[in-house]
Parts: sequence; structure tokens; C-alpha cells
Amino acid sequence: MAQKQQWLEQFDDSPLTLKSDDRMDTVVRIENRSCGIDFKIGGGEFIVMAGPCSVESEEQLLTTAEHVSKNGAQVLRGGAFKPRSSPYAFQGLGLEGLKLLAEARRRTGLAVVTEVLSEEDVELVAEYADILQIGSRNSDNTSLHVAAALTGKPILLKRGMVATVADLLRAANVILEHGNSNILLCERGIRTFETATRNTFDAAAIALLKMISHLPVIADPSHGCGRNLLVPALARVGVAAGADGMIVEVHPAPQRAYSDGDQSLTFDEYANMISELDPWLTARRQSANQISEALA
Repeated sequence: MAQKQQWLEQFDDSPLTLKSDDRMDTVVRIENRSCGIDFKIGGGEFIVMAGPCSVESEEQLLTTAEHVSKNGAQVLRGGAFKPRSSPYAFQGLGLEGLKLLAEARRRTGLAVVTEVLSEEDVELVAEYADILQIGSRNSDNTSLHVAAALTGKPILLKRGMVATVADLLRAANVILEHGNSNILLCERGIRTFETATRNTFDAAAIALLKMISHLPVIADPSHGCGRNLLVPALARVGVAAGADGMIVEVHPAPQRAYSDGDQSLTFDEYANMISELDPWLTARRQSANQISEALA
């Protein structure tokens, strides 16, 4: 308990993000009445967000959406606007991509999460998305955080590639200060000296955030390693660390993906991963029930 108190003091410049006697666990409601979407993140169930890195075509997106919706997903991910390192790389379909995401939602009943890159695009993306993603490259973009907060939409806030846990909490605190408590913190791997993987998945950050913050935490095993063979194992690590859900990349033909093909799962790989998670989720629920009974 003394160490936990030290952590709370270490992050006291982000007071709105920390647990307190009257604020223990925030539950974020994802709702879209016109599409019959209504579920919660942070209430004990493990939520899966799945789909392609980029929205490439109607066929690619709809076939992926139909597959993940039949295999455990509640949320469809897909980038309409893509922040790429190279100006010559695919930058996304923009408005056309947003419309395809909306059509996929209509057909499958999946909620939609997609990234917003700039303040100017916030209102447009909020018109189509159920969850606004603020990506790692914008983890310290305060102006974007404020604009997204003011929409009132749930926000998936990704940790920056070189951001500390404190940096992530400070960014979340800005959103909370502007009246939006619908925040999902996302651990997506950080840059280290390791070269065998794209990033280093920080499971300790998930465990720490679940201990000190009232906000739900989402694991991103795809960006966490950048290697599709490792994604299922890191998904299990995320469950064990206490994450409230995960966001994972799935593509009908990863070898032909416009972006992030190396870390994308095929349909069969995704389905196998979800089935292999069941015993881990069951064990976690049983452990939580035993703890609750012991404390009663």
C-alpha cells in the first residue's frame, strides 16, 4: 500500500485520472441508438476491437467486418486517415473511408473506432465514428485533445511511442478537464533499443494503470510488437495484466495490405486467437469472483 501511495503522489499532476474514494472505476458507455449499439467498456467484460489498419476498399472492409463480428468483436477498427512516416505511403481514403466504416456498422452492428489526425477533422470524424482514436503520434497534441473532448464522444487515447505513463495520464487529464470522462487508455508498445520487434509491449504499464487510474485500459498487441506471430501471445498477456479489452489488426490478405501487413492477422489467425483467449478470460473472471467473495 505504501508503494501504491508513492505512485499516486508521483502522478499527482494528473489528479483527475487517479482513483479516489469516490472515483474507483469509470465505465465508458458506447452507444449508437440508430444502429442498436449499446455496451460498456470497463465493467468487467473484455471488449475486442478488430479490423484493418487502413480502410482500403469496400470489399476488404466489409468482409473483415463480417468476420470479426462473428468472432468476438464488438468494435470495428479501421483508419480512414492515416498518419504515415513517408509522404509517398498510402494516406487513407478520407471521407470515403468514413462512409465505408458507417456502412460496415450498419450491416454488422459493430461500433466504429477510427483515428482523427487534426482539429479540423474532429467534427467530420465524430459524425461517423462511435469512438475517436487519438494515435501515438498525437499523444501530446493538446489542441487535438481539447477538440476531441468537446465532442463528448468516447476517446481511445494511445500512449505515444516515447511517452511515459505520466505523459499518458497528463494527456488524459486534459480531456477530463474539458468535461469528457469517456476515455480509454491504450498501451500500444513503446520505442526501446530492441530491434527484433517493432515496439516493446509494456504489460507493466497496463497493470500499473489498472492499479492507480479509474479509466479503462485497452491493450494493443498488434502495434505492441509489430509481428503477427507474437500478437496472440501478447493478447493473452494483456488479459493477464488486467486490460479491459484489446484492439487488434485483421486483414483478409496481410501480405497485400496497404499498411501494417506484418502485424495483421489473417481471418483464421484471428478466430484462433479469440478461441484461445477463452480459458484466460474464464480464469480471470473466476479470480475476480473469488476476490470479491473474500472481501464481502
